[in-house]
Amino acid sequence: MRNRPPFGVTIAAIAGLLFLHLPLAFIFLYAFTTEEKSYQFPPPGFTLQWFGVAWNRPDIWAALGLSVRVAAMATGIALILGTLAAAAVARHRFFGREAISLLITLPIALPGIVTGIALRAALNLADIPFSFWTIVIGHATFCIVVVYNNAVARLRRTQGSLIEASMDLGADGFQTFRHVVLPQLGTALFAGGMLAFALSFDEVIVTTFTAGQQQTLPIWMFSELIRPRQRPVTNVVAVMVIAVTLIPILAAYYLTRDAETVGGEGK
Repeated sequence: MRNRPPFGVTIAAIAGLLFLHLPLAFIFLYAFTTEEKSYQFPPPGFTLQWFGVAWNRPDIWAALGLSVRVAAMATGIALILGTLAAAAVARHRFFGREAISLLITLPIALPGIVTGIALRAALNLADIPFSFWTIVIGHATFCIVVVYNNAVARLRRTQGSLIEASMDLGADGFQTFRHVVLPQLGTALFAGGMLAFALSFDEVIVTTFTAGQQQTLPIWMFSELIRPRQRPVTNVVAVMVIAVTLIPILAAYYLTRDAETVGGEGK
């Protein structure tokens, strides 16, 4: 029989969960309020009208479309570059390997405002106008790290003898990658891609420095909060953002939680 945790530990765990997730309950609560100018508690009434209002606002759909396109493109770039970088670091020994690994992971460790300022300065020096692609470049800097971390961890747990056996049996490099390496990396890359998409979709700070006059959905939400009318619409969109980002995060969690045993890994 499993020992039950001490009562104090249970209370502390519940308190931690409430501290983390109770604010989310207020987002859902105020998405249904009848008050449109302020956040009264308790709400004076409840209504579904704000969902219809949000559905019929073209500025929301434009911001949502931009966020999805940016996240998809940044994730695609991250999958390619992050996988290649992971393969080089995990499978080869060379001078400065650990330093390169640190440099790859540095963008996600630095404060977002530092990354944003650095990107804006580089874009200004290169005389590159702000556009869809400048947002993608900014998001790809930290999306690559997420994919890299997943891929390099999986590659380090995969025995190199599998690749050697494939080559000994006559497979070329592409066949070995397709039939041996890629199946081992599949769930790790999918999980990394889902996390990268979620991070890009709700990024605010880096986007602020690289978007110019364009508005992704998080930037739109931030600007709407200062308006005195129809504030519940912002909460409706926030509920939508929670749904969009929660799905890939859950998918990444379930894909990687049982990944301790990898094909070819010694016991």
